[in-house]
Amino acid sequence: QVQLVESGGGLVQAGESLRLSCTISGRPSSSVAMGWFRQDPGKMREFVATINKGGELASYRDSVKGRFTVSKDNAKNTMYLQMNSLKPEDTAYYYCAADYLYTDDPREYSYWGRGTQVTVSS
Repeated sequence: QVQLVESGGGLVQAGESLRLSCTISGRPSSSVAMGWFRQDPGKMREFVATINKGGELASYRDSVKGRFTVSKDNAKNTMYLQMNSLKPEDTAYYYCAADYLYTDDPREYSYWGRGTQVTVSS
């Protein structure tokens, strides 16, 4: 059984940083692509970043490029999202996901964590 567990969310002020972690069990992280998505209440879940199996390829939504960095440590079966220069509009519930396809489409991901709240105050 594949499980994903996120951690690292919290409340910060605009301009500050947070690092989210997502640990996978039941599959080695080296066998799956992984992604970060976020959702506000009443809104669609949106793509934030994704990274391929080996960790060599990554892609981002335009609004986080240059501020967020996704990475993987396959020895620890963990994916990270380093978020710098946070803005109030980054406030959302952040989810990690995993599947075999490297994609930014949330419909393609079979495995999801329960999420972690990120709140950025102005």
